[in-house]
Amino acid sequence: MNRILVIDDAATVRMYHRKILGDAGWQTDEAINGLEALEKIGNQPSDTPFDLYVVDINMPKMDGYTFVRELRRHASAQQTPVMMVSTESQSHDTSVAFEAGANCYLIKPAKPQELVLTAALLLGDGPAAIKAAEGVRA
Repeated sequence: MNRILVIDDAATVRMYHRKILGDAGWQTDEAINGLEALEKIGNQPSDTPFDLYVVDINMPKMDGYTFVRELRRHASAQQTPVMMVSTESQSHDTSVAFEAGANCYLIKPAKPQELVLTAALLLGDGPAAIKAAEGVRA
């Protein structure tokens, strides 16, 4: 089963993303900022890594850009996909996210089908992608 770490300082956003992604069949965990996320990554057993990171930008202690840069320095997580989800909607924000190492960028609030479809594509989960895509067309 794929494991997703949702990183956001807003409890309601973490709950929203965890509910949507959990309902799609994935195991989710959460962190309130980049620093806590790095601690969770460092403390997890090597046989159960996270398969996707859903990351906000504006957070205390360590923002999303810094988290992604630090994540990409860990050999075990260099190839793990990162989905940035933020209220920041300027093209500059997207550019900085990609330069930091993010794989995609969604603007909050992300629609449930968009969140699931993007996650499924990043995870390589064909059945979930098809189901989400059907929901988008409906």
